[in-house]
Amino acid sequence: MVDSKQTSRERGAHGAGPRPEMGEPALRAIAMPGDTNPNGDIFGGWLLAQMDLAGGSRASHRAQGRVATVAIEAMTFHRPVHVGDEVSCYCEVLKVGRTSITIKVETWTRPRQGGDQTKVTEGVFTYVAIGEDRRPRAVEGV
Repeated sequence: MVDSKQTSRERGAHGAGPRPEMGEPALRAIAMPGDTNPNGDIFGGWLLAQMDLAGGSRASHRAQGRVATVAIEAMTFHRPVHVGDEVSCYCEVLKVGRTSITIKVETWTRPRQGGDQTKVTEGVFTYVAIGEDRRPRAVEGV
């Protein structure tokens, strides 16, 4: 039972309830049967790819151009994702350096029948802004 006095962030830390206030999702997808592992759960690599797409999109927008993933750290899987779940990735820019952008990505699911969202995974992704010469470039506005 969730204490009604808990904040949404506190409920989110336990994996159930409303998502933290991170704005609109950077990505939404439906987990499909072709994305499962041999146990029938959604393959962790598919989920990681969705998170990288979401974080990369947010980083590209912030960098005003192309970015490349250079690091993934603090990846934590809290709960499995099931076929048919709506998967939503929420992003928060944690740090902007001279050429890099660090983004926290939280992934939440909602069962296909509806109901509350549940946090299933989170991670911290670092991207580097890339110029036309495919070399690191300064992030705009830093």
